[in-house]
Amino acid sequence: MNARRVKHLIRKEFIQILRDPSAIAIAFVMPVLLLFLFGYGVSLDAKHVPVAVVVDHPTADTSAFVGGLQQSPYFSPTLYPSIHAARQALMQRRAEGILWLRTDFSRKLAQGASAPVAAEINGVDANNARILEGYLEGMWQNWLARRAADQAASRALPIRADPRIWFNPALRSRDYLVPGLIAVIMTLIGALLTALVVAREWERGTMEALMATPATMGEIIIGKLVPYFLMGIGGMLLSVALAVWLFTVPLVGSFWVMLLLSALFLLAALGMGLLISSAARNQFAAAQIAIIVTFLPAFILSGFIFDIRSMPVPIRLLTHLIAARYFVAILQTLFLAGDIWPILLKNGFALGLMAVFFLGMTALRSKKRLD
Repeated sequence: MNARRVKHLIRKEFIQILRDPSAIAIAFVMPVLLLFLFGYGVSLDAKHVPVAVVVDHPTADTSAFVGGLQQSPYFSPTLYPSIHAARQALMQRRAEGILWLRTDFSRKLAQGASAPVAAEINGVDANNARILEGYLEGMWQNWLARRAADQAASRALPIRADPRIWFNPALRSRDYLVPGLIAVIMTLIGALLTALVVAREWERGTMEALMATPATMGEIIIGKLVPYFLMGIGGMLLSVALAVWLFTVPLVGSFWVMLLLSALFLLAALGMGLLISSAARNQFAAAQIAIIVTFLPAFILSGFIFDIRSMPVPIRLLTHLIAARYFVAILQTLFLAGDIWPILLKNGFALGLMAVFFLGMTALRSKKRLD
């Protein structure tokens, strides 16, 4: 290993990066675009859901109930004169659910008897239907608790819920999604950058020129790793800055721990990109393989959006081969919970093993020969 040759190879790579704006766009422009797209466009929160309300016999109790519904940020209620009209609105997707207060609602409530509220929910989107059902039940329980308090606790509920939300008390899905999105972005940066750049060198013939120099393959690999590692770290820092200052996601854990574990993940991603480039020596094939092998698994199987524990057992086992799975867990822990060392050490160890594996495989496959 000749330090002088490595230094000049790194310098040559930086000059090539400055002459090729696509690499800079992938490292710095694409993270901003993806964060804006997913940060503002993707949300698991259900707010201002249109709900049809039918009141057969208006009373003070029904007015108080509907008033609570109108004050909630989760619902956008509309009164309908009959259940038939409300069901027509549900079928035409002008409402996602129906609340029906029947004629005997107030009478049964005054007698202390069961006064059920009929709820009909559009179940086409099962996830939204479950969320809406939970919101309606929560609103109903809150209204009962307020009513009991207004009556001097004469009909207080025997059990009073006192919930406490840990780690994400505002229940903002953005606080959960943005850290995971950083992992997906870094996967794309690390794998796509190196795969495309090395494949481009094979297409242009500059790799053959490098092969003709006294530089060893180890020196060539290090000369390519260092510049794109620094660019990946820069893209990660830009993404974290946007997450904290633009999307106001709290960073509870240590920044330096996050930087160290991000470096481990980036080494694994760069190793995957170099391994892809050793198998595909044209840009189109390298880009397709990088997206299919790295980006799509990171997006679907990392826990970024879909809960891994709800997946079938074979798919859950498959997720252990996805480096982004471990990095998503690290980022969500550091951003929302803090330095929880059992989680950080376990996932950091897995990333270290993956980095060693992919870089080792790259070194084994990279030979100073043209075939």
